[in-house]
This record gives sequence, structure tokens and C-alpha cells, in this order.
Amino acid sequence: MRVLFVVPPLAGHVNPTVAVGAELAARGHEVAWSGPPEVLARLLPGHARVLASGEAAGGGYAALHDRWRDLRGVGALRFLWEEALVPLARAMVPGVTEAVRVFAPDVIVCDQQALAGPVVARRAGVPWVTSASTSAEFTLPFQGFPKVGEWVAGQIGGLLRELGSHGADWDPRFSDRLVLVFSTPELVGSGREFPEHYAFVGPAFGARPAVPGFPWQRLDPARRRVLVSLGTLNGEAGGRFYGTVLDAAERLRDEVQLVLAAPAAVVGEVPGHVLLQERVPQLELLPHLDAVLCHGGHNTVCEALAYGLPLVVAPIRDDQPIVAQQVAAAGAGIRVRFGRTRPEELRDALTAVLDDPAHRRAARRVQASFAAAGGAAAAADRLEKFS
Repeated sequence: MRVLFVVPPLAGHVNPTVAVGAELAARGHEVAWSGPPEVLARLLPGHARVLASGEAAGGGYAALHDRWRDLRGVGALRFLWEEALVPLARAMVPGVTEAVRVFAPDVIVCDQQALAGPVVARRAGVPWVTSASTSAEFTLPFQGFPKVGEWVAGQIGGLLRELGSHGADWDPRFSDRLVLVFSTPELVGSGREFPEHYAFVGPAFGARPAVPGFPWQRLDPARRRVLVSLGTLNGEAGGRFYGTVLDAAERLRDEVQLVLAAPAAVVGEVPGHVLLQERVPQLELLPHLDAVLCHGGHNTVCEALAYGLPLVVAPIRDDQPIVAQQVAAAGAGIRVRFGRTRPEELRDALTAVLDDPAHRRAARRVQASFAAAGGAAAAADRLEKFS
């Protein structure tokens, strides 16, 4: 089987495909990726086959990120669609078309935010599968905001008309044959019925680029350890929040050691018991931790829960408030306000997830559901049956 992954230039969306691609390759299948090469080169293993699509103009994706970084709420949603997803789809269509011609895939696995993939797959008559690297779309996110939902549908409909793919009531975010959801109902919530072709396979963890030089010897065995991470895209927006985190941690300094994954230039000086690193080997670090404080990125949340770690979640934008609500509803953590939380609130939230065994029990229930779902192996199984 020849499998082409079509992905956007976002680490959290690429990472699950790395794991699934490795599993497929180990079974003797051929795999390749199509997406913006300037970003994929940093996210994929060195041996991965990349078929370029969607090179960014006007300063590249770094410039796009700089404009997006400080947006919140509806402004962030409008930017996501008008400035990112729709232009990305336009830019990727020619390259994905060429990738399909050259690679001749038997199936195309399309990330929900790489809308060019389904469009090209339909044109070429190649079966396609959805890769849902965040579970936000499965919680009916616009149920209470119908006008926002209509606006998003209008953005998608306009793009499909422009690309000559409108009609027949189809949505490029959801394959009608197989949707791989990298989560489980224990986290998403089990109050909604899903079609049989929605496969909840749990998170899939693949190889990551090495992070050399992490000071493992500085992890303090006498303190409980908490990772603080705002993900790969939000670190520079966290200036005030990092200050609040450090104030909260100072009140717990005899009990808690923070491992702060953030740019030093944004954080400034930290006390000696705080371990500040711009990048951390997150998957290797998690087994050594007691809790995680994060922004609600789906990858970070699922990685923490896969190790049974309770969370404090401070969502910033996009799907993060939905993921934060999932964590709180599952009982696996506490949601706080990113922009307005006070040090004492944050201290109380950290104390609660560290001291209240109910949060850890809930995190371990989700952990067990992830293990049972099967991850990359289960996704590969479904793709083999699909073909």
C-alpha cells in the first residue's frame, strides 16, 4: 500500500502522522508526506519522503505566526480561516496534485486543516481518510454560536466553489469512509453518537527531533515536578503568564520544582530551583513528572494524560478552550484563565491537581483508554482494512 499524508505546517498536526507512517513502513508499506517543506523538514525524520506543496509567500509561515500570535477569540478564528487555512489550501493544491501524480497513492490521509488534500483526492479519484489531530470538531463547537458556525461553513463553501469542488453536500474536514480521531471518548466526552467509520484510536506518538543538552541532573527528587509549556507556537505570547506562574511557584518552592519550557528572553530571570529551557524532550521528560501546566494544545494534553498526569490548563485560542473543557469535564485537571489568572488562583490549581487524588485517578482512566485504543498500530490497522 502507498499512503500519502497531506498535512499543514503545524507540529501538533504532523506528529501523529509520523507515528502512523512509521508503523505502516514497518509493515512494508510505502509512505510519503505532502506539505510546506520549510516546516516539514524540521518535523519529519530525516529519511521521510516529502513532496513539496504550499510554500508560503511574504516572509513564510514565521511571518504568518507573528501576526497570529496575539489574537484571541473570534479574531483568532477569523485569522485562522481567512489568513491561514483558506490561503494554505489554495497554495497546496498544485503541489498535492503533483504529489498524487508522482507518488500514485492508494489512499490519501488528510489532516482536517489541510483542505487541499480532500479536494485533490476527489479530483483524482483516490480514496481519502481524515486525520483528526484535535478532537475539537467532534464536540459540536459552534452549537451555541450558530452564526459563527455558518460563517465557517461559508468559508469552506467559498473555497470549494473557487476550486471547482462545490456540491454534493460534502465537507473536506470529514471523510465519509474513515475518520481517524487521535483521542478517545473518555476525553472527548461520550454524550454523542458517532458513525462507525469514526475510529477513536487514541494519541499516536512517533519519533521527535532530538533535544540535546537537557540537564537531567537538575531534576530535584525531593520536590514534585511540574512541566510548564505553552507549546511550540505560543511561547512568545506568554510574558505576563510566565510571571504569574513564577509567583505561584514561589509560594510552593519547598514542595514543587517547575520545568519551564519557554524562551529565556520572554521569561527573564528565574530562581535557582526553576529549570528554564527553551526546548525540552517532552516525551522523555513526562515519566519524571507529577503534573503538567499547559495551554490546552491537543498534543501536550494527550501526551500528559498518556502518562497519567493531571493538568492545569490555561487555554489561549482556537481549539484550546474546548480541549481544556474536556480535561475539566473528565476530572483530569483544572481550567484557569490565561489572561487574567492571579498567582493565588494558579497556586491553588497546582496544589489541587498535585494533592487531590481524584484528578490523578481521572487522568489514569483516560490513560487506560488511550492504551486500549491502540494508537499508531490501531490507525495502521484501520488503514490496511480501508485499502
